[in-house]
Amino acid sequence: MTPIVAIVGRPNVGKSTLFNRLTRTRQALVDDLPGVTRDRLYGRAKIEGRAVTLVDTGGFDPPADQAFAAEVHAQIELAMEEADVILCLADGRAGLTPQDQEVARYLRRANKPVVWAVNKVDGPNLEDAATEFYSLGVDHLFFISAAHARGVPELLETLAELLPPEEDDEARGGLNEVRLALVGRPNVGKSSLVNRLTGQDRVVVSDVPGTTRDAVDTPLEVAGKRYLLIDTAGIRRQGRVNRGLEKAGVFRSLRAVERAHVGAVLIDASEGVTDQDLRLAGHVLDSHRALIVVVNKWDVLAGDEYRKEILLKELEQALRFAPWAPLLFMSAKTGQGVNKLLPMVDQLFAEYNQRISTGQLNQALTGITEHHPPPMLKGKRLKIYYGSQVASQPPTVVLMVNDPTRVHFSYRRYLTNELRRALGLTIAPLRLIFRGKREGKGQGRRP
Repeated sequence: MTPIVAIVGRPNVGKSTLFNRLTRTRQALVDDLPGVTRDRLYGRAKIEGRAVTLVDTGGFDPPADQAFAAEVHAQIELAMEEADVILCLADGRAGLTPQDQEVARYLRRANKPVVWAVNKVDGPNLEDAATEFYSLGVDHLFFISAAHARGVPELLETLAELLPPEEDDEARGGLNEVRLALVGRPNVGKSSLVNRLTGQDRVVVSDVPGTTRDAVDTPLEVAGKRYLLIDTAGIRRQGRVNRGLEKAGVFRSLRAVERAHVGAVLIDASEGVTDQDLRLAGHVLDSHRALIVVVNKWDVLAGDEYRKEILLKELEQALRFAPWAPLLFMSAKTGQGVNKLLPMVDQLFAEYNQRISTGQLNQALTGITEHHPPPMLKGKRLKIYYGSQVASQPPTVVLMVNDPTRVHFSYRRYLTNELRRALGLTIAPLRLIFRGKREGKGQGRRP
């Protein structure tokens, strides 16, 4: 799972500006008016090459007349509780305030690693004045300007050192347990499927959407094989997600995908394919997890061949971005087709862990590029020197090339499809990474 870094501090110190810079988005609203941010806002970022989840929070001690002041504090506490590292910002232009001292006292009780940074320090003169923040009892301060990136690289180096170590799969239970996350919109039958697979009422099932508020783990053993079923909260499209508990449940559902090996996206056969279904499938793939698309409530269409045909065409069109992903039709309510799920998970998990020898990979690569050489791009041709697998889960191949910018998207797609075929990957994803390599200096093709 990606580590979480929570950005906290009093109002209007630049938390959202730093959040936007690190996530390379304009996701957080930035304004000179204190108290603009109220809810927790989540975003993806890279810190020293490692993926992290950033959390932007509202300011401590919002103005007394500000609406939702109690809710803002609750959101901050939740963010700090789930964070691995806390990054606290202060305002170098405003100087040290009693609010900063209150924040410091509060963070000493957090029992989490805390990094202190003084923001809006745009030059040496301001840096000299900002040393007054050492009176908070802080061992080290970073003087930064989130707006201009001054001092941010040094800050990120320290944050990277405080992140929890990356766990390999063996440390998390290894290959002895397959973790299957069930994700989907509210009321598509995720909890019913867990109960059907376990043969027990392990989780509450209701016709009321949103009954499941958090990810629920259910161990399962079938024929000597161990599984962990992760039932998640239903995820509505962003504009319809309510504040508070539901928003927190959605975030935990998305995080549950990251600790799974396989993500099963459930679709309601009676409603057809929605944009939100496709977003969730895309999230599974963006998280580099194996994907299964499960069409539940198939019994609702029994005897209606016309609606079945329409749905099949919808699925074929909608899933063109992952045509290799297995597609299962079932009814968790009646049990129809449910017995096909775990065998498919086993097959997918085996491919997801597949290792490919360098010789086998490069032999396949030679045949693929000879059959269809890379096209010319801006008068120059891409050269592929060799490839090697650097990881599994999913199989990840690095291709050394003369210039990664010459990889046209259509040729990337061709290479991916042909390598999948050559390497026997029928239902698992394949990840390709192109890295540049200078020609000459004895860096020719590997023997």
